[in-house]
Amino acid sequence: MTQTDNNAARQFIKAIPHSRRLGMEVEELGNGKAVISMPYDKALIGDPVTKVIHGGAVSALMDTAGGAAVVAHPLAGLGTATLDLRIDYMRSATPGQTITATAECYHVTRSVAFVRATACDADTARPVATATGAFTVMKGSS
Repeated sequence: MTQTDNNAARQFIKAIPHSRRLGMEVEELGNGKAVISMPYDKALIGDPVTKVIHGGAVSALMDTAGGAAVVAHPLAGLGTATLDLRIDYMRSATPGQTITATAECYHVTRSVAFVRATACDADTARPVATATGAFTVMKGSS
């Protein structure tokens, strides 16, 4: 991935309003891999008793990381949209901790890219959630 492609992928993520609102930050991006973090935010609490972040915020993080991994893949191209995303929740994220999603685009066809992702808090040995997904491939004209 060239520096120009890397910048395009970062701009793609910054252009998504909910990603900005959720405080997502790109930690690593390139060669079909994206690592994106989301800080703990009281506005995202899904259960006021336990203070656990809502699963929808975790889903958005994993979806964004998956799309970023596709855009960062050298064979995928300019943009993407989610076709299918299956998320398996393993446990609640620990209140107060940043959640980080790591996504890998492991296969690209002419029109579909395939991704797997993991979301973790500080306990990286015990994922919060895992995901597999399919995303569109939108290539530019050469």
